[in-house]
Amino acid sequence: MPAVRPLILVALFASPAWAGAAVLLFPSLGTPGLVTVSGRVLKEAPSKGSSTFSRNLRRLTSSNWVGAPVEVRYAGRSAQVTSGHDGNFHVAFPGGEHPFETGFATAEASVKGADTGIATVHVVPTTAPFFVVSDFDDTLAVTNVLDKSALVKASLLQDEKTQPVVEGMAAFYGCLEADKLARPGFALVSGSPVQYLGRVREFLGAHRFPPFGVYLRDFGPSTLSNYKQPVIRALLDDLPNDVVLVGDSGEHDPEVYAQLRAEFPARVKAIYIRDAGRSNEPRFEGMVLFKHPREAALDAVQKGLATASCVEQAFPTVEKK
Repeated sequence: MPAVRPLILVALFASPAWAGAAVLLFPSLGTPGLVTVSGRVLKEAPSKGSSTFSRNLRRLTSSNWVGAPVEVRYAGRSAQVTSGHDGNFHVAFPGGEHPFETGFATAEASVKGADTGIATVHVVPTTAPFFVVSDFDDTLAVTNVLDKSALVKASLLQDEKTQPVVEGMAAFYGCLEADKLARPGFALVSGSPVQYLGRVREFLGAHRFPPFGVYLRDFGPSTLSNYKQPVIRALLDDLPNDVVLVGDSGEHDPEVYAQLRAEFPARVKAIYIRDAGRSNEPRFEGMVLFKHPREAALDAVQKGLATASCVEQAFPTVEKK
């Protein structure tokens, strides 16, 4: 650690450093009857001119703005709210007598002295055949969580431009989305910190993933474990659609998804687990463990979750194993 401390001090105190206050607004999934807009207010955000290491470190050490007066706007409606002890805020907009239109719309949140936060809300049709819940690290982005040195590199020395993508996952998700009379929603439920929202959003866009609602981890003593289950339960409570769960074998996705399948047996249509290590353990019962996304896509065809034409077009050069 002594050799690392000088780098941390340089990163924290180098100039340019902070770009001022910022509002992080999270993309979300909603229904015609209810849209919830959530975000966090930071006293300062890292400057875009900072190095990758400095920018990531400053993201993680940004101070929350407690008690900030926030105006949240969605679908011609507005609400005033005050950010909480962790800078977070939540506003629920009920559809009421005028349900929200299905599809994509924009929410905004503003605080005086900070840039306006803007995020996409996907109002999922009740007729969509399912929605997808996905992990991020080692499911969509190569993070190597089982290798501590590689994990530190991915967390601090890589960003949305340099972190490798898991090849084929965007194509797999594209086929889960395509050829449906009503468009499925996609929810990213990840252990990545909420301060990495911008990084995660830019990564997803750069690699042509479908639009996601993004639900990241708020670090603290209460989120050392069991932080995904409440989010996914809330989504299942809000959305009437069935769900497809996608994760990896590196950490606890198989156990989390098995627990949710036991709680919602009629709602879970499929569980797909990318082989990222620890795959020799007996914890994948009733799940599809895959090395290449085409294997998952072919299974999705068999389950009626994707069309054969989309899969063959998306994976034309990969031989079936």
